[in-house]
Amino acid sequence: MSALPPDQLHAMRKTAREATRPVETLARRWDEIHAKAAELSALAQLAQENPVADGAALAKMLREASEWRRNLAWQQIEDIDAIMQPGITALRTITARGGDVLAPAQALWREFHAAREGVLGMIGKNQKETA
Repeated sequence: MSALPPDQLHAMRKTAREATRPVETLARRWDEIHAKAAELSALAQLAQENPVADGAALAKMLREASEWRRNLAWQQIEDIDAIMQPGITALRTITARGGDVLAPAQALWREFHAAREGVLGMIGKNQKETA
């Protein structure tokens, strides 16, 4: 049992969690996800897109965003990564077995694209801050 009140413990845990999630780490994950997206677009037979926002641009937007938007962006990027990793692995496996990956790759691309636009829309510069 702790000698600290629950509110103080919660605040300490929150501070520790945020300290392990610097903006630069999130920006690096963003770039890693986009490297997977480049492979995905090739599997989906889509033209390479112009970068929407690289890690540096995302980091700048995150620094200007409120704390709750940064936390939500972190969760959303984790969610995107959670769909991309197994999705790309499955598409690679299907390709290695000689299967057609066009339809599932395009479906995964649409999911990625919608999720990415959600992140950018939520932390974008034109977003009004509401707490």
